[in-house]
Amino acid sequence: MWGVWEKPMAFPERRPSWLVLQRGLELQVDEKRQPLKSKENKGALNGEKGSRKKKAPGSYDKERAPEKPGAVACRMPAEPPLQRGVPASESLVAELCQALRRMNMSLERDDVSDLFSSMRKLPPYTFQGSDLPRSVTAEMRALVVDWLVQVHEYLNLADDTLYLAVYLMNAYMKAGKVRVSGLQLLSITCLFLACKVEESVCPEPAQLCFMTEDSFSRKDLLRMERKVLGGLKFRLHYAANPVHFLRLMAEVGRCPLEVRYLALYFLELSLMEVDCAHFEPARLSLAALRLAQRLLLQEAGPKDGKALQEGPSKLHLYSEAELSAVYPYMAKAALQGPSSAFQATFLKYSRPQKLCISTSPAIAASEFLNRCLGAPAP
Repeated sequence: MWGVWEKPMAFPERRPSWLVLQRGLELQVDEKRQPLKSKENKGALNGEKGSRKKKAPGSYDKERAPEKPGAVACRMPAEPPLQRGVPASESLVAELCQALRRMNMSLERDDVSDLFSSMRKLPPYTFQGSDLPRSVTAEMRALVVDWLVQVHEYLNLADDTLYLAVYLMNAYMKAGKVRVSGLQLLSITCLFLACKVEESVCPEPAQLCFMTEDSFSRKDLLRMERKVLGGLKFRLHYAANPVHFLRLMAEVGRCPLEVRYLALYFLELSLMEVDCAHFEPARLSLAALRLAQRLLLQEAGPKDGKALQEGPSKLHLYSEAELSAVYPYMAKAALQGPSSAFQATFLKYSRPQKLCISTSPAIAASEFLNRCLGAPAP
């Protein structure tokens, strides 16, 4: 049952274009550059080294990036409380045991409770928009993640590998120094490390370098691998992988296949949003699952609608207010669809093997998604 949607089953027709990624990053860098100063302006360009005033200590913390006009205002919640692994209730543990048996996984009750608690914890490295390096913007990061999705699909890797790769990339950007010129190499290196953890057959370094149009050599990849391992202190474990939690909760709720694919689509869209890395992985998974159930419930008839409503009653691990903080990010990305600048996930889930779920009429016609953004319904 689960083998149908654990791994992508079709290769994309074309290899991901590395040249498009390079040009996109160069364009982002050009937009950040300041215009040249004229001769009348006083500054370091005219040879006056002491013309710039030194800022007082701590003044950098007071500076804020200017808001971009026309951006969708998604309310950013406060720092989420650290989940200390809240023990599951007896009824939920019983449901988890049954769900794991249906997934061909048998564990003792104590182990199931520990597994569930570890999934609800925050990962060792948390990440948010302010943790981005000064030379890297949120658009640059989204562009690299979008390209990484294409490479992941082309190599026919497991979903777990993609989420671990993005997690490692975020963690290293927070722990180490990253420049724009090394952002692409960092992403493919994190995918290489994720393959070593999650895949039974790991791609060769030469194959990954080929995906970059040979912009980096095998030696560059292995050198960057050592840097990432040293920067993260070899902590590559990601017990709170959101795709693991989503699969388990979807099986507990006995969600239909359409709901599971749509939830996976929403969850993968959240990888592009840097602010979504601020939330607990378990909250992202449940928000994607609840959002998918809401959308398909609008199209379902009385019989199917009753089946869709049976699942959510077992999944009240977060309040609706806590999940509502995640909805705007997923709703914005889903409504943009083919008009978005980052289309890798949309195209991936528009294939028949994914039930063409990204092109579902329920997304464009959803009143709930528009309410999440404060926009009028179509």
